[in-house]
Amino acid sequence: MSTVFADTFYWIAFTLPREAAHAQAQSVSDNIVTTEEVLGEYLTFFSRAPQRLRQRAGMTVKTILSDRNVRVIRQSHDSFMLGLDLYLARADKGYSFIDCISMQTMARERLKDVLTNDRHFEQEGFRTLFGT
Repeated sequence: MSTVFADTFYWIAFTLPREAAHAQAQSVSDNIVTTEEVLGEYLTFFSRAPQRLRQRAGMTVKTILSDRNVRVIRQSHDSFMLGLDLYLARADKGYSFIDCISMQTMARERLKDVLTNDRHFEQEGFRTLFGT
């Protein structure tokens, strides 16, 4: 499989067995790129979850950070500013700020495929690998 970008949707589906996309998420295990911003959004998703799930999410991030099959791109002022530029340029869209950072990262890394069901990525010319 070619290198793919993992959006927050993917990490949530990967973590929660009851999610419809869980089995598909489990089948992808290598050649993954994500960002610290995405992992931050993932942790935020679980911030109000029961302690057991919150703990699992934190441990999942620790595992991701040490996984040789996942490249995590660090946060930087440059990634923040590039995300902000896209956020401002697409004021007519419903793109989240983290999605803007992700899209800019994907463009910089020349990635076309994204592990998400978020159609905003398709509006920017990327291919989503999960259905809605």
